[in-house]
Amino acid sequence: VTRRTPVNKIVSAIPPLQSDPKPPKEPKPPRVTELLKKAVEWQALLDSGKMASQAEIARQEGITRARVTQVMGMLRLTPEIQEQILTMPHGICRPPISERMLRPVAAIIGSHNQVREFHKLLV
Repeated sequence: VTRRTPVNKIVSAIPPLQSDPKPPKEPKPPRVTELLKKAVEWQALLDSGKMASQAEIARQEGITRARVTQVMGMLRLTPEIQEQILTMPHGICRPPISERMLRPVAAIIGSHNQVREFHKLLV
């Protein structure tokens, strides 16, 4: 049995050659790093008077006031911890810490205790 197929309907198992391969994805910073930078930026807006309140920031960002408060809570971390977060390497699949994991650490009073708990998270 022979079947005739029009030339424009011939299908090949070999995929056509692509002229331009996709460039490799640029590594993104960890989410926790981006959130801390955003908290610093929001605090600068509040300090300068460009934003009147966290509620105004929430409206502008399209998020809840509670989420703004959560992110801004990262500013209670000691400068040493903030520096470590901001210098985390880009492109790691899953960073060892998240913003949610840092909430109880930020609630600790005393920089020495905060640093000790932070290092426990890294282990």
